[in-house]
Amino acid sequence: MVESSQPTGEEKKIRVLIVDDIPETRENLRKLLFFESDIEVVGAATSGEEGITMSGELKPDIVLMDINMPGVDGITASEAITQQVPFTQIIMMSVQGEADYLRRSMLAGAREFLIKPFSSDELITSIRRVHELGASRREAMPATAPPSPKLEERPPEELGKIIAVFSPKGGVGCSTVAINLAIALHRVDKKPVALVDGSLQFGDVAVLLNLQANRSLADLAPHVDELDHDLLNHVVLDHESGIGALLAPPRPEMADMIAPGVLNTILDELRNLYAYIVVDTPNTLADVTLTVLDTADLVVLITTPDIPSIKNAKLFFEVTEALEYPPAKTILILNKANRSANIRAEDIQASIKHPVVVQIPLDERTATAAANQGVPFMISAQSTPLAQAMVGLGRHLISTLIEKADAEETETEKAALGRLIG
Repeated sequence: MVESSQPTGEEKKIRVLIVDDIPETRENLRKLLFFESDIEVVGAATSGEEGITMSGELKPDIVLMDINMPGVDGITASEAITQQVPFTQIIMMSVQGEADYLRRSMLAGAREFLIKPFSSDELITSIRRVHELGASRREAMPATAPPSPKLEERPPEELGKIIAVFSPKGGVGCSTVAINLAIALHRVDKKPVALVDGSLQFGDVAVLLNLQANRSLADLAPHVDELDHDLLNHVVLDHESGIGALLAPPRPEMADMIAPGVLNTILDELRNLYAYIVVDTPNTLADVTLTVLDTADLVVLITTPDIPSIKNAKLFFEVTEALEYPPAKTILILNKANRSANIRAEDIQASIKHPVVVQIPLDERTATAAANQGVPFMISAQSTPLAQAMVGLGRHLISTLIEKADAEETETEKAALGRLIG
């Protein structure tokens, strides 16, 4: 006897509303979804106005919204639906794939952007992914309930610490250091660690960790004012090493969704869940990067034993001085350190006038194999000098943060004592 592929009565189907002014498109979408046992088309609207009305009446899980329609277009309709039915997820459809269309769609509340023509697999995968992302929030409360309260503020000493990994020159191993440092911190301190890919346009964290980028910072951006534990936990991906990874958007044009204020809010919320938040940053001092550096408790500055990298590191210290960062905030490390190289750590310190705290040895074979396999060397080559140096860096950062916290506590006590005496 052949078992039915239809879900049981207790299983809830994904309820989809189609909004498109072209009859052929509406019919084709119906046909594409007809044989999916977990998806049900509950209605089809012929205009933006009708889409808003039907969304309010049917309260679908997903709205497939055409962006270009006469009268009320898809952007305007999406904004209205997002306000009226906050737990309905919108997937925007368009024949145009320009970045401006994508940005406006996401700002209007769309969770996904499909460029026509798209395949059946693309459509169904998008529906299931977007529905999964919104499922925890829909189940947590009915659509008529007030929004979730903000996470409760913890005492400052209990909030997680942000560590920005930065280099003003590309190709020095910034992403590799950030990833393996996050794993090292987790192993040394046995506390939860999050790794954030701040290279929003061309982030490599997903590839280097062999993770599917089906959830990313772009999924948090439209809901930045209502972040909670459930949403963060759903978007942050678990890695076999024990760390959580918050990936960059899957497409470069989606980086525009992550404005500096948005990223800052996300990082602040992550402090409530993780003891350490390691942020891999791009090698340019754009607004988003400066936001991360300003917010960070420590900045790990990477240089390599070559003149261009050293020159840029020296320039960066001039920038930090202009930004009035405390000297102790920036930790200088030498990556790809090679005893046979003409430039030694002592030479770099003399040039930059800043101590090289940790030297990470050159081991191209191990580092390249880890990158190509998507398995960090903190997992695949734990006994190598490369991994041991990373553990040393992790221990140094933890010690520095503890000393910093103790110093701040002492200053607070002194200030309180001064007020009492005064």
